Amino acid sequence: MSYSINLEGRVALITGASSGLGAQFARTLSQAGACVVLAGRRLERLKDLRAEIEGNGGDAHVVQLDVTDVASIKAAVAHAETEVGTLDILINNSGVSTTQRLTDVTENDYDYVMDTNTRGAFFVAQEVGKRMLARARGAAPGTFIGGRIVNVASMAGLRVLSQIGVYAMSKAAVIHMTRAMALEWGKYGINVNAICPGYIDTEINHHHWSTEQGKKLVDLLPRKRVGQPKDLDTALLMLCANESHFINGAVIQADDGFGV
Repeated sequence: MSYSINLEGRVALITGASSGLGAQFARTLSQAGACVVLAGRRLERLKDLRAEIEGNGGDAHVVQLDVTDVASIKAAVAHAETEVGTLDILINNSGVSTTQRLTDVTENDYDYVMDTNTRGAFFVAQEVGKRMLARARGAAPGTFIGGRIVNVASMAGLRVLSQIGVYAMSKAAVIHMTRAMALEWGKYGINVNAICPGYIDTEINHHHWSTEQGKKLVDLLPRKRVGQPKDLDTALLMLCANESHFINGAVIQADDGFGV
């Protein structure tokens, strides 16, 4: 007996979709049958990903989005719903980081991280959540209501790591934000959960793992390896599935045991 997650008929908005985890999340949801809306600032990268997904038989659309600008968030979500219909799934993925000791953090460094990782994540979820709530409150009996919001946090939000203190703070806030939204919106069928990835090899950090510092870090990991973006696929699909109505406010560690 086999089991598969089918997201046909669902529309998913993925922020930070131009590379790394966001691009992988978009591919995965498309393969499960969802129509994916690729959101981010790098339009050409988004268009390339759209072409790839469409070439594999998927349905993909592109919207420009700067999560640090609330007006841009509102415009992007409105554009997405105008083009493809109501959003059923949000993958709140945009994120940035800096590497420095806390005593070296400037106001600009602090704002750079917090504006994207915390403030941006909140207002993206709020805008999509408002629309999901409005649909739930006004729905005719028997129609689909609610939705799935997956906030991409980090193991750093659960376990403070050296020289990325502000990033850890920002992701800890995302974890608590997830729980607050789950509490307020759960009764409307909107499930809000978080994934906390450990060390994942992406194009942004790929070079680091071959450096002396990167090798030392890998040697400290429980199984002495970093993950691949596809290693998060099963957790993502579980949280997005229609059947996951009983999972709300969960914070899932996907870190190969690093946080144990």
